[in-house]
Amino acid sequence: MIVLASFVILLPFLAAFAGLLLGPRTSRLLGARPGPVPDEGPDALRGLRRNGPALIACVPLLAATMLALVVAVTVWRDPGARTGSLTYVPTGTLRIDIGLQVDGLAALVGLMVCCVALAVQVYSVAYMAKDPRYSSYTAFISMFTAAMLLVVFAGDLLLLYVGWEVMGICSYFLIGHHWEDRANSRAAVKAFLVTRVGDVGFLLGILVLGAGAGTFTVDGVLAAVPEMPHGTVVAATLLLLAGVAGKSAQFPLHTWLPDAMAGPTPISALIHAATMVAAGIYVVARLYPVFLDSAPALTLLGVMAVVSMLGSALAALAQDDLKRVLAYSTISQLGYMAAGLAVGAESAAIFHLVAHGAFKALLFLAAGCVIFVTGSNLLRRYGGLRRAMPVTFWSMTIGYAALIGLPPVSGFFSKDSIIEGARHAAAESGLVGDHPEVAHLPGAMAWVVYIGLLVTVGVTAAYVVRAWLMTFFGEARSSFEAREAPALMAVPVAVLAVPAALLGFFGLGADELRPHFASAALALLWAAAGAAVVYLTWNRDPARDPADRLGVVRPVFARAFYVDELYAVLIVRPVRSLARLVVAADRHGIDAAVEGTAAWSRRAGGLLRRSQTGNAQTYMTGVLAGVVLIAVGVVVLL
Repeated sequence: MIVLASFVILLPFLAAFAGLLLGPRTSRLLGARPGPVPDEGPDALRGLRRNGPALIACVPLLAATMLALVVAVTVWRDPGARTGSLTYVPTGTLRIDIGLQVDGLAALVGLMVCCVALAVQVYSVAYMAKDPRYSSYTAFISMFTAAMLLVVFAGDLLLLYVGWEVMGICSYFLIGHHWEDRANSRAAVKAFLVTRVGDVGFLLGILVLGAGAGTFTVDGVLAAVPEMPHGTVVAATLLLLAGVAGKSAQFPLHTWLPDAMAGPTPISALIHAATMVAAGIYVVARLYPVFLDSAPALTLLGVMAVVSMLGSALAALAQDDLKRVLAYSTISQLGYMAAGLAVGAESAAIFHLVAHGAFKALLFLAAGCVIFVTGSNLLRRYGGLRRAMPVTFWSMTIGYAALIGLPPVSGFFSKDSIIEGARHAAAESGLVGDHPEVAHLPGAMAWVVYIGLLVTVGVTAAYVVRAWLMTFFGEARSSFEAREAPALMAVPVAVLAVPAALLGFFGLGADELRPHFASAALALLWAAAGAAVVYLTWNRDPARDPADRLGVVRPVFARAFYVDELYAVLIVRPVRSLARLVVAADRHGIDAAVEGTAAWSRRAGGLLRRSQTGNAQTYMTGVLAGVVLIAVGVVVLL
């Protein structure tokens, strides 16, 4: 089992190196003609056989997906954790084990990562067909995928951290893929810096946890929690939450994710669905017994969840860029998962993580189809695409239904489980849902989480229905050739629609994941209210954006409550001012002192140099003058 998991990580890792070293050369060896690769029609399929970078990226990932499926089926048939140490690094007092751990959580998330990454790679063959740097693009996707799989299967926290950081580097290169555009490179730098802020706390949290437990292995840390000092557990979990907030784009480190939409759309699907943003939630679930022993961390997680899910849903309601609507939606849905973890509904949170991976990847790739056809990201330029793009329309409708949480698609089951867990925690005055033996979340906080979940359901329905109506209904608002996207793009979208629709039924086998009538009915009422308000507003004038009815608050929502501007005033400008002061002190202080010393040395050397002219007559004149002076001195003194 550990060997299979190792190959699941290793295959995309080797594909990344092969893509970087051999990509375009492989195409020439396969007989491909110079020039752009066809992106649709029979020529696209024939070209795929000679597309070296695409084959290097897709074939190993397909093999890794099959191995991940074998791992998942094996763990499903015979539950239990398997661990294996590949080697170890002696560091004196603590031993770092380079090993993997496979259990139900790792197997499920690993399979999800492989499936989504494979869909993204296939989709990118057509979407990025004319991109001159397609080879490096696919290689970085493979590296990104391998890094996330390392996080998923790591049996040691330091090994997990390696995957965590490699993923951050890959996201920088992928978000800034079109670096010629200044906005793209700035978005990549912003994502890198903001997530690094959280990573500092994350690394410190790992070190505190490992030092307290006397080991960095996941099993060892979890076993040592009951004996660890409570202060150590609280400090470690609070530090870890900084990294979770950064990677999973939760308040207050969420600001990088909407700007990261500057990257290619398939990258958005990968980051939002299966890799980077999922890593933070996954780590909390992996170390969940540690968090259950820390009331401040659970409370902070609940606060982060409520602010993130409701604030981002309101921001999504006012966006005109379809990708930014989905970006804020991701922050909001990750808030749902964090809320589930805060109230103790761990299974429901993981269930929603997997369902969200399917339907968010579907939505981003479908959005890419719309952007590919219309040539624009803006909702105000869409309209009337329902009949021209039937595959995209029906697939996206399923994805939107899952995002709202409508029955019987996957999001309905997963979101209902979280809402029911929050209701249970609130009704039991803070008792943690699936873990009654540890009562840490304050009752008031549990009620705040529960109400926040319900309100967010209504706002989610409102922004989803707005985007759906403005994209597919009414008259076209700009000139474009309405047609379906190429098959290599439409097929992955249609395939992803299947798990987005059916994954929820796999939860019927567990009591905590079955729908609950009271919670479901209340959530559906909120959703119906949000959807009805938007539909009635749109129906009065289909040519007008329903968000215009928000009036003076629309700019506030569109700017996401001016958090970026606040950070600019409180952090960016003071740091820049301080940097300018440092530059001035360096230039006029340190540099001036060094350069001044050199100038004075040159002047002193110049004075001395005048006596060293190389003229023998001058030297002899000096000698004679000296002799005369000495003689005169002797005569006068004696």
